[in-house]
Amino acid sequence: MRSFEHGYLVDMPISQSLLMVVRSLGEFRGRQMLYNKQSPEVLDTLRRVAMIQSIESSNRIEGITAEHARIERIVLKTTKPQNRPEQEIAGYRDVLSIIHANYDSLTLSTNLILDLHRRMHHYVSEKGGLFKSKDNAIIEIQPDDRKIIRFRPISALQTPKFIEKLVRHLVDAIDAKEADPLLLIATFILDFECIHPFSDGNGRIGRLLTLLLLYQNGYEVGRYISLERIVEESKESYYEALYKSSQGWHEAKHDLRPWWNYFLGMLTAAYNEFESRVGSITSAKGAKREMVQNTIKNLSPRFKISDIQRLCPGVSYPTIKRALADLSKEGKLRCMGKGRDAKWERIGSRIY
Repeated sequence: MRSFEHGYLVDMPISQSLLMVVRSLGEFRGRQMLYNKQSPEVLDTLRRVAMIQSIESSNRIEGITAEHARIERIVLKTTKPQNRPEQEIAGYRDVLSIIHANYDSLTLSTNLILDLHRRMHHYVSEKGGLFKSKDNAIIEIQPDDRKIIRFRPISALQTPKFIEKLVRHLVDAIDAKEADPLLLIATFILDFECIHPFSDGNGRIGRLLTLLLLYQNGYEVGRYISLERIVEESKESYYEALYKSSQGWHEAKHDLRPWWNYFLGMLTAAYNEFESRVGSITSAKGAKREMVQNTIKNLSPRFKISDIQRLCPGVSYPTIKRALADLSKEGKLRCMGKGRDAKWERIGSRIY
């Protein structure tokens, strides 16, 4: 909540390199929609692997572990959880499945956050879906077993009010387009973790909310590449970024940029991995022409070759030209000039 108050987020200085990362992620998102239409078999495989990895990694970050073979069977629902760790894993599976299947019909609210927490704790004895009843602290255990307090979250008494305001701030900021949605989502997650609203499960719920908000804003790479696995693989950087950006949070004197940089870097790593895994489809005969056609479908009725090149980095200029010439001969496009800067126009509403 602190980050959204009094224009704090909007006034945070942003480097040119960070802006370039945001722009790059927008282009990744555009290409992602093209891949979604081209390789269903590859994507189905990636989905299954990512689901298992996400459930395994997000729980393992919190010290909840089980044999990989058991996790696979729990994810596929071919076995029932037999102990506390497996119960935790089954709960995460259920919530992740809900987000994957219903993200577009879920509305961010305090009640939704509580419901996701309740479902995540469905198989364990402790009741979920309730905010913390006692004040908590984020503790770091030193190599010599000493415990030090890294951060003191919002008190239990203030938590419901703070979560309610945080949700409202995010919804209002996205509606008002106060900043790029990626920065707003990252900021929401930071504030959520600073409030630390639950006695248990804050990190896991935060990562699930990350997926939900990214999906709702068109960034669906988490379906195919496990963001939770990438977080686990960079766990030290993850915690360090949270720590740096939480210092001074209570006084609204914190620096959002360490967390922004980590969050955007994590998402960039996921998209790079996604494209490296599915990019081979463009080597099949006719696949590049199909990619150009799918790109044109998603462009405005009038476009330039440079628009296609931006969204099809693996397709050469001569290949794009041949595809445009073929579509022009078929009466589906017309060229409105000469050279690379010429505008092209779709004839009719679709490219079949």
